[in-house]
Amino acid sequence: MSNTLWAFGKHYPLPIFTLFGLLVGLIFHFPLHRVDLSHWIWLATLICGGIPIVFQTLKGMIQGIFASDIVAMLAILTALVMGEAFAGAVVVLMQSGGEALENYGLRRASSTLEALLARAPRFAFRKKDDSLEKIRVEDVRVGDILMVRPGDLIPVDGTIIEGTAEIDESALTGEPLAHSKTAGNKVFSGTIDVNGAFEMRADLLSQESQYQKIVEMVRKAQLEKAPIQRLADKYAIFFTPIALAMSLFGFFVTGDTTTILAVLVVATPCPLILATPLAILCGINKSAEVGIIVKGGAPMEQVGNIQVAVFDKTGTITYGTPHIEETIPLNHETADDLLYKTASIEQLSSHSIAKAVVNKANRKLTVPLNFKETPGSGVEGDIDGDRFTIGSYTFLEQSFGKQCFENCFDTINRFESQEKLLIFIAKNGLCIGILVVSDRIRPNIPVLIRDIQLLGVKEVIMLTGDSAKNAENIAKQAGIKTVKADLLPSQKMEVIKKLKEKYSSVAMVGDGINDAPALATATVGIAMGALGSAISSEAADIVFLVDDLSKMRDCLVISQRTIYIAKQSIFIGMGLSFILMCIASFGLIQPVVGALLQEFIDVAVILNALRVR
Repeated sequence: MSNTLWAFGKHYPLPIFTLFGLLVGLIFHFPLHRVDLSHWIWLATLICGGIPIVFQTLKGMIQGIFASDIVAMLAILTALVMGEAFAGAVVVLMQSGGEALENYGLRRASSTLEALLARAPRFAFRKKDDSLEKIRVEDVRVGDILMVRPGDLIPVDGTIIEGTAEIDESALTGEPLAHSKTAGNKVFSGTIDVNGAFEMRADLLSQESQYQKIVEMVRKAQLEKAPIQRLADKYAIFFTPIALAMSLFGFFVTGDTTTILAVLVVATPCPLILATPLAILCGINKSAEVGIIVKGGAPMEQVGNIQVAVFDKTGTITYGTPHIEETIPLNHETADDLLYKTASIEQLSSHSIAKAVVNKANRKLTVPLNFKETPGSGVEGDIDGDRFTIGSYTFLEQSFGKQCFENCFDTINRFESQEKLLIFIAKNGLCIGILVVSDRIRPNIPVLIRDIQLLGVKEVIMLTGDSAKNAENIAKQAGIKTVKADLLPSQKMEVIKKLKEKYSSVAMVGDGINDAPALATATVGIAMGALGSAISSEAADIVFLVDDLSKMRDCLVISQRTIYIAKQSIFIGMGLSFILMCIASFGLIQPVVGALLQEFIDVAVILNALRVR
């Protein structure tokens, strides 16, 4: 606890200093009966603590920001002029304490995100004579010949000139399945060489490559994003003029300048200054307890009021990893035996689909003999004297000809019309089975879609870089009616921009680097941070630290409850303050008494705000 207080005081010295000054003054005033000394302590506290607040508020007014701080500033200045140091110091404590609470919530959210892994190409291996030299990606020049090894991030955009590999492009396209690339094919920065070493020619500098374009789009979107008006400032627009009018009315009625200060002190919008940031902070902490990181008060206020929820497909609506959807045995084979033998061969491969096959088998496997892998095409091996060949249609056709696929063309046509990825298994040159590979939809997605609509979301849309037919199939399963497919990252961002022209609040949920521009553009960007990219997490306003899309429902519920309680505190506090203003305007409340009464209101408002937890 002491460490927490020390850290709070280190970052926010003004409220700690003011509280200390008030307490020391009270000690000299009551137990020690040194009224004169206590007054000077409070006056020093008022001056030292009030000057930063006054200058900050004046600076905002010059910039056209008329917020809830204006009444507090006027109360501080009036207290200073009239020598009511204690009342003024109380106002300083409330104002600086509310701002500290709000900023503390943002710091807590940001520090949690520092644990997420950064992802960016940093180095490249350039061929020089007969050797390789490790260089920074910034030093790569157009025309350089680079070597890319299995597991490497491709450093810049370029063209393969020698070798074959499986490239995971999910970071850019969202498509979970790796693509086979050979000489002449284009490769892009930020994608991963899953399998197979190759040489490539650098076609673009690192700052011009696809990865950097996405990063720049994110930066630009963040700069263009309009600031969100704080909840407290919305109510301050009408509360501030009322407070000023009441203070002038009080002076007109009593003819005493002390009445002006009394009204301003009881009108100091502590419910706005304290209740809202405290409720928001509690909402942020409540979210963190269930694995949701909210980066500050604005996203917490906004997410509960979203009108449109836009979801990425791969890695968000679906798991984003290959899944063996169906095992189809042919030529009198059984499904279990086919899967067992296929997994026995595939266990020696590092390909993502091979891992999915092994996981599907989920049993002790035989180690094959004479194993051979052709990167980007398939694998081979011997089991019990039979030669098994597993891979794409092209790989088996090149090895054995079309006769390999006798009696299975109808099955091939049926699944290819659905744009499913098919893996073929041949035994001694004859196709004996097919594995249907897909990306699984997350469980209970239709229930989630229905729930968020019941919570006020008017429209749900799915965006994807995947093909239209596959996207529509997933959307149908999810219960999403509107789908936009075959989209590049920039096109996703344009969709969000158009939606913002139609709706006041748009949320985008995604996980990949390709989603980052759209996340940054949306009113509220939400990233699947558990397995997603650091770029998308940084671009987003809210991050799910667990791989569970149902957190979307929790996010809306927590936000709506937080804002409900914050508004409740505001109305209670403003109502009580208005009653006290009416009483004070007739000269029936002295400034010091008003400050103490305002404290009772503050306690009530704070206790109510804590109900968010």
